[in-house]
Amino acid sequence: MSIAINVENVTKTFGETTVLSDITVAFEKGKVHGLIGRNGSGKTMLMKCICGFVPVTRGTITIDGLRLKKDMDFPKNIGVIIEAPGFLPSYNAYRNLKFLADIQGKIGKQEIREAIQKVGLDPDSKKHVGKYSLGMRQRLGLAQAIMEDPDILILDEPMNGLDKDGVAEMRRYLLDLKAAGKTILIASHSAEDIDVLCDTVHEMDKGVLTTIR
Repeated sequence: MSIAINVENVTKTFGETTVLSDITVAFEKGKVHGLIGRNGSGKTMLMKCICGFVPVTRGTITIDGLRLKKDMDFPKNIGVIIEAPGFLPSYNAYRNLKFLADIQGKIGKQEIREAIQKVGLDPDSKKHVGKYSLGMRQRLGLAQAIMEDPDILILDEPMNGLDKDGVAEMRRYLLDLKAAGKTILIASHSAEDIDVLCDTVHEMDKGVLTTIR
């Protein structure tokens, strides 16, 4: 069994408040792993810690064999949607992704255009992102997460704002990514999303993680 993400005895506190409590879990490569739980249960905080956005108070997180905050500050080969994707409202989809792609310089125009098309948006559209619906923003968020072809995807409620057809498309696309060998960690309020997509399911409640299957 090859492990993509290993979380060991992770605790996160803010002052007297514990938001993650001694979490140990391993996420295997090439599978879809589901996180469920009500708002405030710790799902998003765990994802932020895995991405390196928030340092843990205690414990270790290892990604592809490299220890976070020791061997690297941020995981290199990871695509992320956490909370509402933030884009520049007065630019179109392509320009927004081009600004982000230029930070690492790993991809060019063709890869950006393909990512936009894969999520069902038009790379030639001049429409400013500020005029997008919530569902269109979610699609663009996924395009941003996949455009550099990362091995690991961390997706916090990626179906937010999508209509029924959009949800079905997104599920098909995520299953295609899994078939291509990607590792996906997804948080969702939808029991159906979790049933259709996930190989393993973990529940968060008041900062405590329990493996369901």
